Amino acid sequence: MSAQSQNPISVNIGIDDSTREEIAQGLSRVLADSYTLYLKTHNFHWNVTGPLFSTLHLMFEEQYQELALAVDEIAERIRALGFPAPATYAKFSSLTSIEDNEGIPEAKEMIRLLVQGQETVVRTSREMLSLLEEANDQPTLDLLTKRMQIHEKNAWMLRSMLAG
Repeated sequence: MSAQSQNPISVNIGIDDSTREEIAQGLSRVLADSYTLYLKTHNFHWNVTGPLFSTLHLMFEEQYQELALAVDEIAERIRALGFPAPATYAKFSSLTSIEDNEGIPEAKEMIRLLVQGQETVVRTSREMLSLLEEANDQPTLDLLTKRMQIHEKNAWMLRSMLAG
């Protein structure tokens, strides 16, 4: 990533160039995980069947719509740091920690896979916290704290559907 090739005016927000780049790279991983989870959740929304259809169809819809807004917010933070946001399937595929799955799993497997995806976004975000604290980057720290709260709650709600 080269901030200078993208911006004729240098970014001077109190975080040095190399640290901003490291933060942008971490956020790019969060963005890739979030977009991959968005696609998976949308896929499952379209393709879920079975006795839990109505409940899961609506839950998945709420989650993918929230993720659609989140990816924009994450990408815009990368841009505010002075770097290009990744925006292709190929780039997301190379950056994500969420595995793609083939075929259409049964409803309970969909839930299990989405729990894993939600938790993956939390772990990827959490990996950045010490860097953000050290860099005194409260805007990114605030963004990721909110994202982790949402993903942890989603994972709990999904996990609860598998209980019993």
